[in-house]
Amino acid sequence: MKFEKSYKVLTVFLIIQWAFVQIIAQHPTFVEQYYSNGLYIFISKSLRLILGRLPFSVGDVLYAFLIIFILKSIYIAIKTRKLSFKKTFFKTGAVLSILFFLFHLNWGFNYFRTPLFERLNFNKTEYTDTELIEFTEKLIVKINKVQSLITSNDSLLVENPLTKKEIQKEAPSIYDNLQKTMPQFAYINPAVKHSLFSVPLTYMGFAGYVSPLTNEAQVNYLIPKNNYPATTCHEIAHQLGIASEKEANFVGYLATTNSNNVYFKYSGYLMALRYSLFEVYRKQPETFEKLKTTLNKGVLKDMQRSQNFWKSYQNWSEQFFKIFYDSYLKANKQQHGIDGYNKVVLLLINYHLTEEL
Repeated sequence: MKFEKSYKVLTVFLIIQWAFVQIIAQHPTFVEQYYSNGLYIFISKSLRLILGRLPFSVGDVLYAFLIIFILKSIYIAIKTRKLSFKKTFFKTGAVLSILFFLFHLNWGFNYFRTPLFERLNFNKTEYTDTELIEFTEKLIVKINKVQSLITSNDSLLVENPLTKKEIQKEAPSIYDNLQKTMPQFAYINPAVKHSLFSVPLTYMGFAGYVSPLTNEAQVNYLIPKNNYPATTCHEIAHQLGIASEKEANFVGYLATTNSNNVYFKYSGYLMALRYSLFEVYRKQPETFEKLKTTLNKGVLKDMQRSQNFWKSYQNWSEQFFKIFYDSYLKANKQQHGIDGYNKVVLLLINYHLTEEL
């Protein structure tokens, strides 16, 4: 009876929490000052300090236990045919209430903070086709230069000599360099790990994620190595409280391209180029084809290799999971949903209005 009463209390608390979140989401300045730049910094640093030294992902283990618990409960209910709707309802509500609380306390309130666009005092709220094409042209010049510097041959693929584990260890120092000019992106107590679910993650079409319960950055160890540095820095941005996908892409770009490591630079430019070329293709397909001819063959091969990798894992479930993730993002006030990844181009153009590419 004690447990049943607790289940009811927690279920009611879930409703209260939901109402509180709807209210707090309307006050980004409050969230920015007291949570993102206050409580969250303490929580995230503490979690990474405790869990960062462990060689495996605690967050993934918790997810595995949760999945097993759900499947076991369903199995027992079917086998015994003792399924009390009332008991199941409140028990489910209690579990969801605890997860909802931990999610928002440990990370989720960052969805409601002041947009990075405002914090960096960017003024441009949209860009013209001319600005997009000019930016993409400059980006192509930059990536061609870095690719040639690494390979000494514009037709060769860039081969990063570091292992993916070594890239993980290098990533915090990349942020050390960024924080010299942008102290708000200081990264302390690293916790970057390979996802235990990399295989299913690939079939779902995702390169990584941050566990909101444990503040561990999970990177899909199967993705092409030249995409790995930018993905790692993207996930670290999430650990720093950057919840928006476009903002995490932008901060990941800043970290990689402002580093002294040429392979991180290349990965950052490659990521930005993919998004900018997609926008050009969407707006002006003919211009896209012309821009492609100006890319070094080695860069084109790299982009094709990445495309072939993801195509090899395409399946019916990928669309389902992306629809689910799109709904999740929109439920957390990310109005563009999964399309928000591409919105990084506006941030990049704003940034390079004052900073030389």
